[in-house]
Amino acid sequence: MPQTQLADQAPAVVLIHGIWMPGLEMSLLARRLRQCGFRTYLFSYPSIRCDLVRNAARLQQFVQGIDEPVVHFVAHSLGGLLVRQFFHDFPEQRHGRVVTLGTPHTGSEVARRMGSNPFGKMLLGKSYKHGLRGDVPLWTGPREIGVIAGNFSLGLGRLTGSLSGPNDGEVSVEESRLAGMTAYRVFAINHMGLIFSRAVAKAVCCFLRTGQFS
Repeated sequence: MPQTQLADQAPAVVLIHGIWMPGLEMSLLARRLRQCGFRTYLFSYPSIRCDLVRNAARLQQFVQGIDEPVVHFVAHSLGGLLVRQFFHDFPEQRHGRVVTLGTPHTGSEVARRMGSNPFGKMLLGKSYKHGLRGDVPLWTGPREIGVIAGNFSLGLGRLTGSLSGPNDGEVSVEESRLAGMTAYRVFAINHMGLIFSRAVAKAVCCFLRTGQFS
């Protein structure tokens, strides 16, 4: 069963990690969201072994186990693409908002470079075959979605070569933009730093409550 933290009346927030991660790295952000008055749930999924369609089905099963009238989603990197696939495949969901952190909504230049050779393609697994290449369904639902990006260029993505334009070390600011997004904000933080930043957590709390970052 999902891990609960607050009283029954607290709105739920499902936190979704990125590629190669186990999910525990989202714990600090979860703690800060609990301090904002939310009940947090950490969702873990096999980001390499399963594609977004199968992981979206896993997420649906997970969400069905949450007994709350409002369910928000906060997703890092690949997790934001999973959320998009989830709402495409299972559009009938409870009220709530979505925030993505460092998600390559238009596809990942770093992933395309890695996928150009067999070893890199193996490291990316099925996340490359469906997701990181930019083939995720469009965001067409009425749900409010806030997008946060970073522009401090420090990360593993730099090892594949220079990135185009401002970036967080793995995802460019331009890649993070999503057609139909409700609000957008850029922080001077690198890709992994987005989930550890107190300022980002504060912005996430604000958007979940009001639909705006400020």
